Amino acid sequence: MLGNADNRVMVVDDSPIYQHLIAAHLREWGFEVIAAHNGLEAWEILRRPGAPALALIDWVMPGMDGVELCRKLRAEGASERYVYTILLTAKKSRADLLKAMEAGVDDFLAKPFDEMELKARLLVGKRLVDLHKELIVAREAMRAAATSDALTGLSNRREALDFLRRELSRASRERRPVSIILADLDNFKRINDQYGHLVGDEVLIEVAKRLRAGVRCYDRVGRYGGEEFLLVMPGCDLVSAFTRADHIRALISSTPIQMAAGTTSVTVSMGLAVAEVGAESEVQELLGQADRGLYKAKRDGRDRVEHVDAHEIAPRSS
Repeated sequence: MLGNADNRVMVVDDSPIYQHLIAAHLREWGFEVIAAHNGLEAWEILRRPGAPALALIDWVMPGMDGVELCRKLRAEGASERYVYTILLTAKKSRADLLKAMEAGVDDFLAKPFDEMELKARLLVGKRLVDLHKELIVAREAMRAAATSDALTGLSNRREALDFLRRELSRASRERRPVSIILADLDNFKRINDQYGHLVGDEVLIEVAKRLRAGVRCYDRVGRYGGEEFLLVMPGCDLVSAFTRADHIRALISSTPIQMAAGTTSVTVSMGLAVAEVGAESEVQELLGQADRGLYKAKRDGRDRVEHVDAHEIAPRSS
């Protein structure tokens, strides 16, 4: 018997005799059988999420033959869900086999087939399908490592800035605003000095959770650096951005953070900047404006949201 991996195989054949014969062998070897009686039925099943990744397909069938089914599967271009295809055929000419290969068939098995050869071909296909899944998992892990902050799980600085650039470009085309917030934890050095950096990490993780909970699903929160965070809010004008920013500020400060060493209250200062409709806003220009707002908030008492005009200069606090 096989292990607990996805052992489903689609058997596509219009012959009830071959359907029964193949299914009996597959079940004996530990596979689960999904049956389809023609290419059109198989096409509908294989397009669904969670469809089998192994398919035994008869060549000659009414409606849609096996080669056409393989061609449609490859044309779909679903690299995340590769279906390994084994074509069952009595055809043996080189021209026929070349036609099938050009359609994207992975392997062939001549009718009438030897059952041990069938099992061997299926096991090879299963290994390749499993390898494909492992490569996707590895690629996603690498992508996450390249775009995520390792501590908080938020977008890292580069990814957050890339998102901002994309949203500014989209906003310019669609003539809608984009707001950003630079948020900085108040007196974070005191937490590190009093409790240590491990507790400081706990605080950053919890603040990240609260920031994520306070934004919409299409906003983006990134760790900008240290205890500083960047929030990008597409479609938010100045009034709505102020409302949302103050809600997030209260979300962070209203409930003490539970840590291994006890509890501590945390506040956050925020600087707000808006790329208005029709304005040609550059990333650094917008960040600079938010940065000036942030340091105005620090200067004026912390635990607040501030916005400064693009031409206004807000001196940095010490």
